[in-house]
Amino acid sequence: MIEAFQNINKVFESKVRLGIMAVLMVNEDVDFNTLKELLSLTDGNLASHTKALEELGYIVCHKTFVGRKPKTSFQATPEGKKAFKAHIEALESFLKSK
Repeated sequence: MIEAFQNINKVFESKVRLGIMAVLMVNEDVDFNTLKELLSLTDGNLASHTKALEELGYIVCHKTFVGRKPKTSFQATPEGKKAFKAHIEALESFLKSK
């Protein structure tokens, strides 16, 4: 049973980070406002969690302009996808060991 916990990633213990990665796993990229609405977050809360995931190399942030308006979007990196999949597999393994 202890083995099932070895691949659980503490980064994804936060439901916000888990939600961000779940959305990015099924979408090529997602803009800031869409992510904020999907997860019902404040600007500051989303910004702090995306920054943490970005610092770990799990997501990348793209800043562009559409007309004169700034647009921020996020994309999961291959490393982030791998870490998230391993986390989900560890949770599934734990549930099956019961």
